[in-house]
Amino acid sequence: MKIFNNILDTVGNTPIVKLNAVVPKGKHSFYAKVEYFNPGQSVKDRIAKYIVEQAEHRGEIKPGGTIIEATSGNTGLGLAIAATIKGYKTIFVMPDKISEEKRAILRAYGAKVIITPTAVEPEDPRSYYSVAKKLVEITPNCFYANQYHNPDNGTAHYLATGPEIWEQMDGKIDVFVAGGGTGGTITGASKFLKEKKKDIKTICVDPIGSILEDLFRHGKALTPAHTYKIEGVGEDFLPSVYDFKMIDDFIKVDDKSAYVMCRDLVAKEGLCVGSSSAMAVVGAIRYSEKLDKPSNIVVVLPDHGRAYMSKAFNDTWMQDNGFLPSPLNARTVGNLIEARKKKVDLVVAKVDNTVIETVNLLKTKGVSQVPVFSDHNLMGIIDESDILLPLAQGKIKPNDPIIHLIKGNIIWVNWDESLQKTSEHLQQGFVALVKDQKANLHIVTKIDLLEYMSQNL
Repeated sequence: MKIFNNILDTVGNTPIVKLNAVVPKGKHSFYAKVEYFNPGQSVKDRIAKYIVEQAEHRGEIKPGGTIIEATSGNTGLGLAIAATIKGYKTIFVMPDKISEEKRAILRAYGAKVIITPTAVEPEDPRSYYSVAKKLVEITPNCFYANQYHNPDNGTAHYLATGPEIWEQMDGKIDVFVAGGGTGGTITGASKFLKEKKKDIKTICVDPIGSILEDLFRHGKALTPAHTYKIEGVGEDFLPSVYDFKMIDDFIKVDDKSAYVMCRDLVAKEGLCVGSSSAMAVVGAIRYSEKLDKPSNIVVVLPDHGRAYMSKAFNDTWMQDNGFLPSPLNARTVGNLIEARKKKVDLVVAKVDNTVIETVNLLKTKGVSQVPVFSDHNLMGIIDESDILLPLAQGKIKPNDPIIHLIKGNIIWVNWDESLQKTSEHLQQGFVALVKDQKANLHIVTKIDLLEYMSQNL
């Protein structure tokens, strides 16, 4: 019988799968090391198991103790699984950009989860690194996994991930590609592979916004770190786990390319993976363009897409972040105007109208706002709310002119401008005006856009 003693014994020995549809056809072959076959569905199960085992071996954690870690989620889950089997408590500190799914599954394992701001420096007392260190100081009988500076991180991949790849590929590997995060996978696996075949090229894929490539090429950050949407990779400091001698080149990848590849991998390869996996595939493809001779390229896919359903696989989130085209991109202002059920002339006010005249105009025509003209010159716009409050407060009188109530938040748009672009103007508080082919003037408001979307999209 082939029976495992517990779920931890199933960590590792993940399959390598040939990529066919998302990679360019031609001289290179692309292979994916699919790490979501681990019990926690990520490559981090490997280091979590090894780090805890080594801590026990060295007496660094006692029965009933608490494991503390700063994590993007996957290492936390691996540690939570190990803690469940071995009887430890867990406290995890996570940045707030991490998906709700990752937080929820850690809590399901009984972990205490603390959320900290993303957009702070590593040394800031609010950063997830700093908060984790503080918890270690005040928590009795605890063990700090410290994946960023724990040499067991890289060793786990040297002892297992690297040998697995070498054996599965029968040594026929030319390029090893992985995303750069803590540095464990790229450093540990690369060290083993280069010992077997010194001319293997190791490529680290880094999200735009991370400083790792700068540190590799220049020894310092030339551009300050900034936030990005890809999860679990890239850094705003250099973890000591890294050994840049094990890396031959870096490739940068933007958020959009990674998240679009998430969709392509599941739709074309049947691989439902997270943004860091997709980023690594994009990086592998881009690096392959530099290669002259046919090469076997192995890329690590760190985790499953189940933790990204509210992001990478949520159309609204993807559209809001500009990673998927919005339906509004295919429609124009002209489409909206032509779709209006009531073809009425634009209601306008004159600059010398009084407050009461303007109120009566709004009431009679059934509109909430009107552009204001002086002769043929547009002066601005006036809204019913611009009149109501000052009138109620006695700041204006019914027979006062409206000139002092006019607002200038009008923007002229083109007839063929996309509704996506126009919607961005409206969200910024503008009211759009447009002329048709006959020079007739039309107004477009948020209500107009909502009405059009509800009836036509």
